[in-house]
Amino acid sequence: MEISSAMVKQLRDKTGTGMMDCKEALIASDGDFEKAVDFLRKKGLSAATKRSSKAAKDGTIASYIHMGGRIGVIVEINCETDFVAKTEDFQTAAKDVAMHIAASNPLYLRPEEIPQEDLEREKEIYRSQLKEENKPEKIWDKIIEGKLNKFYEDVCLTKQKFIKNTDINIETLINSMIAKTGENIIIRRFARFQLGEEIKK
Repeated sequence: MEISSAMVKQLRDKTGTGMMDCKEALIASDGDFEKAVDFLRKKGLSAATKRSSKAAKDGTIASYIHMGGRIGVIVEINCETDFVAKTEDFQTAAKDVAMHIAASNPLYLRPEEIPQEDLEREKEIYRSQLKEENKPEKIWDKIIEGKLNKFYEDVCLTKQKFIKNTDINIETLINSMIAKTGENIIIRRFARFQLGEEIKK
């Protein structure tokens, strides 16, 4: 099957991956769009896994101010070298993540950072709901797992759908950058400020 430039562009728009990688994915998938997306996800995850042991000590601190100074975000994103840190793609991705944080207000960076007591509280709420709905107990665990995944999408930055491309989440965005640059890239930390919000003590 002939792979057209329009198909490559469509896949790039959906995944945020480089043109050559998109073309390779479409060729490997015989033009099947969904298989090509899966191909790229696996490739990105594979690259991310290979790079995760590499020290990411360079990078940038990006900021974003929204609504005329009513919301502000700073985020630290690390990579391995100053060369990658200064590229336009890396800087753009960092600003996009900062803008995403301003819009989506994540409470945590990743699921592993949610305190255990908060997770148990969520699970208890789900159990109470399932009991009220008279769902059989043998399927509770599976339903709770699905509800927790939805909870992660709501409150964890890496699991949130990227506001500029809701076909991917922030984790996929970072993995595509890892595949593109060949370097380990991680979001180290972030802070979000909203004018007049209550300060937690």
